[in-house]
Amino acid sequence: MAKRNTSFICQACGAVYQRWQGRCEACGEWNSIAEEPGTASAAPVASGGARLKKGRAFALEGLSGAAMDAPRLAAGIAELDRVTGGGFVKGSVILIGGEPGIGKSTLLIQAAAACARGDGRGGARCVYISGEESAAQVRLRAQRLGLADAPVELAAETNVEDILATLASGTPPRLVIIDSIQTMWTEAVEAAPGTVTQVRAAAQGLIRFAKASGAAIILVGHVTKDGQIAGPRVVEHMVDAVMSFEGDAGHHFRILRAVKNRFGATDEIGVFEMGGQGLVEVPNPSALFLGARDAKVSGTAVFAGMEGTRPMLVEIQALVTPTALGTPRRAVVGWDQNRLAMVLAVLEARGGVRLGQHDVYMNVAGGFRILEPAADLAVAAALVSSLADTPIPPQAALFGEISLSGLVRPVPQAASRLKEAAKLGFTTTILPAGAAEAARQAGLGVKPIERIADLVAEIAGAAPRRRER
Repeated sequence: MAKRNTSFICQACGAVYQRWQGRCEACGEWNSIAEEPGTASAAPVASGGARLKKGRAFALEGLSGAAMDAPRLAAGIAELDRVTGGGFVKGSVILIGGEPGIGKSTLLIQAAAACARGDGRGGARCVYISGEESAAQVRLRAQRLGLADAPVELAAETNVEDILATLASGTPPRLVIIDSIQTMWTEAVEAAPGTVTQVRAAAQGLIRFAKASGAAIILVGHVTKDGQIAGPRVVEHMVDAVMSFEGDAGHHFRILRAVKNRFGATDEIGVFEMGGQGLVEVPNPSALFLGARDAKVSGTAVFAGMEGTRPMLVEIQALVTPTALGTPRRAVVGWDQNRLAMVLAVLEARGGVRLGQHDVYMNVAGGFRILEPAADLAVAAALVSSLADTPIPPQAALFGEISLSGLVRPVPQAASRLKEAAKLGFTTTILPAGAAEAARQAGLGVKPIERIADLVAEIAGAAPRRRER
């Protein structure tokens, strides 16, 4: 006779335990383990009992077969197509996460309207399923964005079986948006919506439909306080692409970043600006991030960075002030705090810059987040500039990686960085000595830096002389 059992599952990471405990041993979260009903387990069968059902043989293929490019459905939004790799692949499942109110629903309703209209390519059947808002609320948003005339099919439903039956009727849809996966539930499991078991089962059913019908499905996911997509990590492994929609409530632009993509690059980003008519593409993000720069103030440096294949220039700000505390403060926004601690240590050990009695504040202007170590040289220059109260030349762009020995190392894609800097009117570059020739070919002035001490001497040499009191 079947026996009903229960499991205790961590709602943060999906770890399964036999009994409840206060702290999850896998992810370290407290009070995240909840009891969920398990599946019915059959009684043990004695040896010599019924045999397992015989499987069906399937054909095997070789590696020398013709490789077919996956057909894509272009979203009609250039920045979204850039991140996805050229459009939505047929039968793919994409998970998009972001903080509440960041603009996920706005972006997806715009993408659904653009795909349904076709813009001369022929419209496709697009379905928008909302589990958090009513159909009237979604319709109001569409009217505010000027998309009320788009032939997008809309419904407010949370039952997975009903959704799949509706999608299977009529012409198979090309694009399906589920907002959000945490609100979906299926009758196959006995658990509350939003739990690990329900999220996993609901996602599994939607993924099976996508692979069988060829429809591209976009799942919207909530994020935790740490910025991670809520729910079990296994859902991220099940889908084909995972994207993060980032932004700051105090700034008007948003960044769509690919974390995982089986059909494209994972280092591309799309930049959008939030306006009255929804999200607008930003074709030149560098001009946006450098729009209100005060070049005459010390402690600022322009970093020539790369995001995938796109060069971007952003302003790095630093403030070094004497501290009144026993332990100086180290505050950083938009960069890795451990990386800042390493740059400070190299400046003190290899450059002779004493920062032990100073508070250090660092910020990436515009709320942008830098991930590459090529920003080491720009950060170090901003710190020394603030300490010496000497502005860096306003038309100078910087990039380079600093090693623990104090050596400034070259970084990849230097030509693309220099070309973007020249396009925006910069005339001078402060960069590793190994990239000096590329800067000369781009028509820019060069200040090569071989070691971190050379950078300190370059900035400190331009400092105004002050009378000693």
